[in-house]
Amino acid sequence: MGGGDFSKNLAEKFGMPIYNSLAGMQLSREQYKKVPYSFAKKHVVLPIKEENGAIYVAVADPLNLEPLEELRLMLDSEIKAVYSPKDAIMNAINECYNQELGAASQLIANMADRSEDDRGDGAVEVYDLLDDRLAQAPIIKLLNLIITEAIQQGASDIHFEPFEDRMRVRYRIDGVLQNRHSPATEYQIQLITRIKVMSRLDIAEHRLPQDGRIKLRMGRREIDFRVSTVPVAGGERIVLRILDKGNVSLGLDKIGMLPNILQELRSLIAQPEGIVLATGPTGSGKTTTLYSAICELYSDETNIMTIEDPVEYNLKGIAQIGVQPKIKLDFSAGLRHILRQDPDIIMIGEIRDVETADIAIQAALTGHLVLSTLHTNDAPSAITRLVDMGIEPYLLSSSLVGIFAQRLVRCICLGCKATYVPLDKELQSIGLIRDNLIDGKLFHGEGCGLCYDTGYKGRHGIYELMAVNNAIKKQIVKSPDAVELRRIALEGGMISLIQHGAELVRQGVTTVAEVLRASKGVEE
Repeated sequence: MGGGDFSKNLAEKFGMPIYNSLAGMQLSREQYKKVPYSFAKKHVVLPIKEENGAIYVAVADPLNLEPLEELRLMLDSEIKAVYSPKDAIMNAINECYNQELGAASQLIANMADRSEDDRGDGAVEVYDLLDDRLAQAPIIKLLNLIITEAIQQGASDIHFEPFEDRMRVRYRIDGVLQNRHSPATEYQIQLITRIKVMSRLDIAEHRLPQDGRIKLRMGRREIDFRVSTVPVAGGERIVLRILDKGNVSLGLDKIGMLPNILQELRSLIAQPEGIVLATGPTGSGKTTTLYSAICELYSDETNIMTIEDPVEYNLKGIAQIGVQPKIKLDFSAGLRHILRQDPDIIMIGEIRDVETADIAIQAALTGHLVLSTLHTNDAPSAITRLVDMGIEPYLLSSSLVGIFAQRLVRCICLGCKATYVPLDKELQSIGLIRDNLIDGKLFHGEGCGLCYDTGYKGRHGIYELMAVNNAIKKQIVKSPDAVELRRIALEGGMISLIQHGAELVRQGVTTVAEVLRASKGVEE
């Protein structure tokens, strides 16, 4: 009999109420805010409701009564115990205290005391954002609350921007920057110093840009941050890039490709050799797609190696190398060393120069599958970009097997989704026909608390995939013109970014405005 079953049987014998799950219970802040997170976590206890003058507390160990006596003193109330499994209580604890820490706005508005300078603090390997014992100083608590709120709201970046009269804090949520807080100017230096201490940067250096990393723990999640500082007119500007592994879902089935595009991509990456390129601007999800591809390709029979700048997420069973310019380990140098490691599949974070492109092509022509990214607006433009770098068209014709472009569009918030009748001009902008709409209507978000009045919540990919077939190969050798390549690809059945976006609009996933924003600069 497992420990959980034994405890449950004891609870039943003692006549304790049984709660197998605490999910969905409306737990009052007033009932748990007097209980320190460290106490609740240590003893696995949580107040869950108040009834007839008594507070009911979920416990995982019916025999451990000492914490209940302490809770009686903390809450100044009669305590009644109910049994709940340990996992259920811990999940509820993390959810409750995350919500408690999410009240950053109130703290910033009420904060009056200057904190002590944190320069004497030593950097620890992992900081626990929810442990109240580590956040006694107001400035530490302030930063913890900002970071926690950003994570809860699904932000990818936190911007700390100094100005003469104030400091602005913005979150990038679903690809768009949103104003969140304006701490008083007197906290600016202390916030920046605290971030530098946590990321082990030189707190005395204010003239040069610096880069660092932070590892934080929030409940059971460990989250990495990339830290970038740069001196600006008002002081030092800091951006934290949030790398939340728990918020990343890898797998080609999960990235939102249309079934026929997904089938074709799988066919391309199943080739034993050749180059597959992902194109799009920074933040369009290219790395996630390539990670999903190599995770699908991974097996005990394959040797997969990557060279990245930087390594964003550690992938199990895959050798990943981070670019280090200070020791002259760039993409081209790393790629040369990878080729001596007997790889089957190589992922290059980005092709930035002709040297890296040359080595990638040679690798593809000598029996390796190469996956990489390029910054172009659409798939056909990748070929033009490589030719402009100095790559011979015949080499591209021989080595490329496929190129896909992608963007991320924001999804309509399900909490405030509503229908409306679109104008003809709006439909024409993305090639939609009114007769193909559901009841002649489209959808949009009206704005609510769930989406912070933006009308959007979450993101979805849109894609176009150009397979380098014989017609494309001939055109590359003849004239690698992006417009002509695009015409041939569309005639051959390629679905464009805008066409994919239009289908998502018709289905009510996103809006016309989002598709136009994401596909700006793309030829149709």
